[in-house]
Amino acid sequence: MGAAQPYTVVITGASAGLGRALALCYSAPGTVLGLTGRNRERLESVAASCRSRGAAVVTGCMDVRDQSAVQNWIAGFDQQHPIDLLIANAGVANTLSSCDEWESAERTTEVVDVNLYGVLHTLQPAIERMRTRRRGHIAVVSSLAGLRGMAVSPAYCASKAALVAYCDAVRPVLAKDHIGVSIVMPGFVSTAMSDAYPGKKPFMWSAERAALHIRKRIARRCAEIAFPFSLAFGIKLLRVLPTAFADAILARLFYLPARKA
Repeated sequence: MGAAQPYTVVITGASAGLGRALALCYSAPGTVLGLTGRNRERLESVAASCRSRGAAVVTGCMDVRDQSAVQNWIAGFDQQHPIDLLIANAGVANTLSSCDEWESAERTTEVVDVNLYGVLHTLQPAIERMRTRRRGHIAVVSSLAGLRGMAVSPAYCASKAALVAYCDAVRPVLAKDHIGVSIVMPGFVSTAMSDAYPGKKPFMWSAERAALHIRKRIARRCAEIAFPFSLAFGIKLLRVLPTAFADAILARLFYLPARKA
């Protein structure tokens, strides 16, 4: 792809938030977009906006946890429009409001199923076809929370950390087939997901700014896209500090109210 606009782009979780912003960012004459999401009404609204910018759009209303539905849609879309770039963006979060709460088994399962298995369901059929063609690029939206666990969102942090490890593992293998792999690790992006976050949100970016930054970095085939720089640098620094010291810093920065007396 080089630095050129990819011709065919698939974006999951495109009906709102960062996914919507990415869809609009890649919309241009000559581009074919494959957009998926769970809310049909919102998804079709995004598709209409993308078409107004000149892009051809194919939508798929599905839950990424449905492995068969996702794989069949990816395979069918790719057969008609070979995928140049796949952005696995679909994800959910769960945040605790105080130390009185505990993340239930059901909620933990839902978060991991969407954020980890949903991404794998999306990637695997696309990667198989890209390897046959020996070209393509995949970008997986993780989070800076995947670099260091935070008390407010245990399952979310775990699922996003798994995505970082997965991309690190497959990157050298896929490079042999000329397939690029980018792990995207945003900090706070102004979306409904971040609105539900109970703590401080330092260095928050708009979804539009984040999407433009991601597009530029993908075009350069960057392996890691972590932003904003100040927060990314700080999170990475925490990983080399003594654990007790890092925990104390996170407790002040991402405050979780204490248990009630």
